[in-house]
Amino acid sequence: MGLAVVTAGTSEIGRHLVVALAGAGHDVAISHLGSGEVAARLEAEVAALGRRLMAVECDAGDEAAVVAFHAAAADWAGCAPAVLVNNAGIQTWAGLMELRAEQWDAVMRTNLRGTFLNTQAAARLMIEGGVKGSVVNLGSGCNKVAFPRLVDYTASKGGIEQFTKAAASELGPHGIRVNCVAPGAIATERTAQEAGDYAGLWSPLTPLRRVGTPADIAGPVLFFCSSAADFVTGQTLWVDGGVFSQAPWPY
Repeated sequence: MGLAVVTAGTSEIGRHLVVALAGAGHDVAISHLGSGEVAARLEAEVAALGRRLMAVECDAGDEAAVVAFHAAAADWAGCAPAVLVNNAGIQTWAGLMELRAEQWDAVMRTNLRGTFLNTQAAARLMIEGGVKGSVVNLGSGCNKVAFPRLVDYTASKGGIEQFTKAAASELGPHGIRVNCVAPGAIATERTAQEAGDYAGLWSPLTPLRRVGTPADIAGPVLFFCSSAADFVTGQTLWVDGGVFSQAPWPY
């Protein structure tokens, strides 16, 4: 199946994506920051599936580091990537008037600049290698609606959706597809810190009456990376249990 690259591969969602891609037959290269022990455990999981994993410390927003990471991954795999999943993302809890410029810059650097840099680096290798690849960007429900106290995050994810469309238009002639998976309320280690009962708060608001899991994200990503999506590009798939498809309604 070739090489798959996942940024922030040691995050909770990232780990599920890595295992899913390995299960689909890919060797996987991941970037991470300071998560060597997690990466080692993930390498063992991937090996148990009969695939290989390469983990590299790399800041998604550092141009030189990103280019070096993708070159090293291609050299390690002996081929250009067939898949890139832009999973790296951070957020700041602050209202517009409290948000500091350095917080805005940090979120934009990882989320939006990181998506751009990794897409550019992977696409160059795909084009040089004649690979008709797939890029999947991780968006959010705030691609569609604004999230309170997440000004920078909302702006970055909205930018990722538009970047997805622009990249799909430009890379399509090379046979490279670019799509976006936009999760809703997903139960992870991070979201558990947002509220004492995260699932209890979000489940009643969601038409499917539950929150999502990282495993719910893996299936749509695999779809975009598969031949089943060979004629699908520039699209956003909402993986939110329907929560952001419904309007506020007073009765």
